[in-house]
Amino acid sequence: MEVFNAIGRRKAAVARVYLSEGNGVITINGKDLNTYFPSGILQYVVKQPLNHLSVADKFNIKANLDGGGFTGQAEALRLAIARALVKVDEANKPVLKSEGFLTRDSREVERKKPGRPKARKRFQFSKR
Repeated sequence: MEVFNAIGRRKAAVARVYLSEGNGVITINGKDLNTYFPSGILQYVVKQPLNHLSVADKFNIKANLDGGGFTGQAEALRLAIARALVKVDEANKPVLKSEGFLTRDSREVERKKPGRPKARKRFQFSKR
């Protein structure tokens, strides 16, 4: 039984995934998926690549998540799972790529500029 590992990133979140044959158990930082992500939407996001290939009950997933917020972590985990599934079988790549699961969302938060309240927001201008 071989273990496939992959990494996924989104915003400030990093997900390291270890995929092995099993019965569909997803463990994140030592907790169950339903405990770590109580939101049904985020659980759906994490399981998207597995459900799309109809292999949700064939693999056990152990994941380490670090940094970012819960949405970024869920999307980083989705990318890592998709990359691991490609390592399992190269035939999965066109299917996952067409759905956009292998594309790294590279949008990051713009830095705050000095003399401004936020990155682009300015204080109210007063002529007199």
